[in-house]
Amino acid sequence: MGKRRLLLRLSGAGLLAAALAIPVSAPAGAATLVSDPASLVNPFIGTSNQADDFPGADVPFGMVQWSPDTPSRPSGGGYEYNDNSITGFSLTHLSGPGCGADGDVPILPTVGGVDAGAKDSFSHANESGTAGYYSVGLDNGVKTELTAALRSGMAKFTFPSSTQSNLVFKLNGSQNGTSDQTWNVVSPTEVSGSVTSGHFCGAGFTYTLYFDLVFDRPFATSGTAAAPAVTPKAEPGKLHGQAAAAKPAAPAAGPASSYVRFDTTSNPTVQAQVGVSYVSVANAVANRAADLPSFDFAGTKQAAHESWNSMLGRIQVGGGTAAQQRIFYTALYHSLLHPNVFSDSNGQYIGFDTKVHTVASGHKAQYANFSGWDIYRTQAQLSALVAPAETGDIAQSMITDYDQGGTLPKWAQNNGETDVMVGDPAAPILANYYAFGARGFDTAAALAAMEHQASEPNNDRPWLTDLNSPGYIPGNVDSNYECCNAYGPVSTQLEYDSADFAVSAFAGALGDTANQAFYAGRAQNWKNTFNPASGFMQPKDSSGAWSGGFDPKSQSGFVEGTSWQYTGMVPFDVAGLAKARGGNASLISYLDSVLSDFHYGDGSKSDLGNEPSLELPWEYDYVGQPYKTQKVVRQAQDQIWTDAPGGLAGNDDLGAMSAWYVFSALGFYPMTPGTADLALGSPLFTQSVTTLPSGKTLTVNAPTAADNAPYVQSATWNGGAWNNAYVPTSAITAGGTLAFTLGTTANTGWAASGPPPSYESGSLPHLGTLKSGIAGKCADVSNSGTASPTKVQVYTCNPTGAQQWYAAPDGSLQAEGGCLDVSNSGTAEDTPVQRWHCNGSVAQVWQPGANGSLVNPNSGRCLDDPQSSTVDGTQLQIHTCNGTAAQSWAHG
Repeated sequence: MGKRRLLLRLSGAGLLAAALAIPVSAPAGAATLVSDPASLVNPFIGTSNQADDFPGADVPFGMVQWSPDTPSRPSGGGYEYNDNSITGFSLTHLSGPGCGADGDVPILPTVGGVDAGAKDSFSHANESGTAGYYSVGLDNGVKTELTAALRSGMAKFTFPSSTQSNLVFKLNGSQNGTSDQTWNVVSPTEVSGSVTSGHFCGAGFTYTLYFDLVFDRPFATSGTAAAPAVTPKAEPGKLHGQAAAAKPAAPAAGPASSYVRFDTTSNPTVQAQVGVSYVSVANAVANRAADLPSFDFAGTKQAAHESWNSMLGRIQVGGGTAAQQRIFYTALYHSLLHPNVFSDSNGQYIGFDTKVHTVASGHKAQYANFSGWDIYRTQAQLSALVAPAETGDIAQSMITDYDQGGTLPKWAQNNGETDVMVGDPAAPILANYYAFGARGFDTAAALAAMEHQASEPNNDRPWLTDLNSPGYIPGNVDSNYECCNAYGPVSTQLEYDSADFAVSAFAGALGDTANQAFYAGRAQNWKNTFNPASGFMQPKDSSGAWSGGFDPKSQSGFVEGTSWQYTGMVPFDVAGLAKARGGNASLISYLDSVLSDFHYGDGSKSDLGNEPSLELPWEYDYVGQPYKTQKVVRQAQDQIWTDAPGGLAGNDDLGAMSAWYVFSALGFYPMTPGTADLALGSPLFTQSVTTLPSGKTLTVNAPTAADNAPYVQSATWNGGAWNNAYVPTSAITAGGTLAFTLGTTANTGWAASGPPPSYESGSLPHLGTLKSGIAGKCADVSNSGTASPTKVQVYTCNPTGAQQWYAAPDGSLQAEGGCLDVSNSGTAEDTPVQRWHCNGSVAQVWQPGANGSLVNPNSGRCLDDPQSSTVDGTQLQIHTCNGTAAQSWAHG
């Protein structure tokens, strides 16, 4: 979210200008696979160009990210490489979220008098970092070294000889300031406290972080220093023109920052251990003690390194250049920083209901921080593939959040929902977790939560009822719901369609064929916002008319993009999109134009530094030109991802952008939400071996791989010829070997007739009104209600959504996002009928009967207008079938 537009242009030099149409010579011998990937991580990649990654110390999915902050501090990463001073080393960070976040409890080592607003200059020549470790020599003579464990961190400060060697705790220095702080000197070797912050992207949510820090030697004295006021900043371009429900906090002035002072005239080194918790100081103490039983900095650093090797080593690559290997493993590292462990070593955590809970039996941890709009496209799949056990607990955490807070996480920070961005991303996240091998969660509860959110209006889907009637989100509706930051109706419609398809795919995987069919059908609503005359996704008003003055380069009706960038966003039905445009040639023309530049520009080109464009290069696979996917993906790899601080375009979005690079370098991309479908590009490395959740391996061999040889000449799968632009879906579970011969010139025939799967199905049948045999009367949802229960009544026929009914494959009849339901599954005479959340029960099944009747088979009774009433508002019921006009229903 909140992307900075790329400043990178395609080089006119022509990346792929080699003249010979023959494969590059194979290297002598087999590729040597990387054995110590953590040593290749360069955490400074993405610390400039507003990618907003951070270079500090952490472990996979860790609660602590002890990292430096600099004055520019663009947002959650807290560090801008082009700055030349450090304002503190804070304990928590997010990787490129697009708005200020975390940065809690900055601690700054100083020498001399204490100044709470101080910053220390430094040179990058005196700075280094790798996975789990960070070090910098400050110009004031202090060397700071940081490492981390799961819920704690360790620091080593080496001071010059001085009686005034200070550690200043900037308690009001969180990214968005703090509304409350506490500080307690426990003993001459221990301090503790808490800070309350939040207001991500202007949201009202706040959280409290507790910390406890111990030193390996007593400090000489402690005190306070006046702290400057901090005003949380609303960053230009980061709120997408839409304010969240609450306003940012007022400036926070204090209490004053606190400090401890050491005499380092005879012993220059001070070591510190810190534990954090979102529950209590006592839990912070316990977390620290569990992680760090002794002051063994070298041992803690080595353990962090090993934890990263254990995770990163699940994908081993060989070949490529040294820089490409660093970029790859850094991208994989960035992909595995979030979500974060949120529960304490004793299992306690603060829930979305602000109460203290304990992690459920069978699960190791509760997790937090979901950048939903971003991560469902790439990072969720990679997380499941590489870390299935942790991802199973992450999925269960989302279900727990739903139970405690009422909705699945959308853009959740710690234990609160911020409602940033649009759509219902939890559905594809959960479905993707399952499809890519993370199965350790309550799948039935997950499907129930996903389906409930897809059928009952909620803060994730405030425009839900529009999906059934009129089947699209009108472009002339209120542009910003107060409840939940809903805007950009065309983009939101497409997000809902992908979410619906993910619900369908997940339901199908679990054997729920009724919901599989229903949501696959409703996912086709994208056709209602596609204008065949213009060839673009386009706003349409509530009357069904296309909005006037449409410009596909405009962001009007869209979220962080334009119609040029969003028109391709039908990842589950690219073949259907091509058909809607008039055929493959038309879609190819669109792709050629929009992908002729990766820079946002005037809005007519792609923006491969932002999520809505990420799938576009892969769509050539679906229209018979996979060689163009191979070409464009390689150009993007070379120009957007580099081994430098500015080497990642746009916000990393909690690993979403980095995960795109990982998949593309392996040679494939998870195109279709909720499935294990992988569209093929070409591998960057001569070999990769991925250990799958099943324990089996997926091997990709490409001995002729080279930077200027992205073109597939031929391929085999498990030794047999492979002429398809996708990976078999069994590859993610059963593994196998995919082998490529690559060359410098396109083979336009390879896989031209083997596109990846597209999923086109009929849309939900629209019955229209249910007209009673009583003249002029229709079945009607009272007051267009969307709550459960709302009575279904007889009412004068009218064109409102309250009378627009749809038939689902499970036999239900639906209006206003809910189902026609017999109260309490009753079977007795004259049991009332209502609109209720669709749940697949027998109370919601209706079958055609004699004389136009609708029969509920559970009771054997018919939908009935009591006493043949003509009074508007009379609630319908079930009654013994009798063939009267009161039980005759015709659709139209």
